[in-house]
Amino acid sequence: MKLYLDTSTPETILTLDNKEYKYYFDKDLAEKLLGFIHEKLQENGKTWQDISEIHFMSGPGSFTGLRIGAAIINTLAHELNIPLYDHRGQKHPIIIPDYGRPANISQPKK
Repeated sequence: MKLYLDTSTPETILTLDNKEYKYYFDKDLAEKLLGFIHEKLQENGKTWQDISEIHFMSGPGSFTGLRIGAAIINTLAHELNIPLYDHRGQKHPIIIPDYGRPANISQPKK
């Protein structure tokens, strides 16, 4: 089963083979994304071991969304020992998000 994940926008897109699911996590992405993926696998009668490859929208997009999504898919690909691809179809050992611009880091107050 091919898993595709896009966390680059406020609306997360998960595709399992040809079934697409969309969900707006707001500020709960880090807390709920893994459970959401697991729930959709179960709805399709599948387990983590049924995932044969992962594709990820690596950016540009939301800094936080891409960081959370990349952490999850990198971990899944590593632990399940399956191939990992960016949204262009290029295979990677790990996905490094493309934020589209440098991070906007504020100066310390002290």
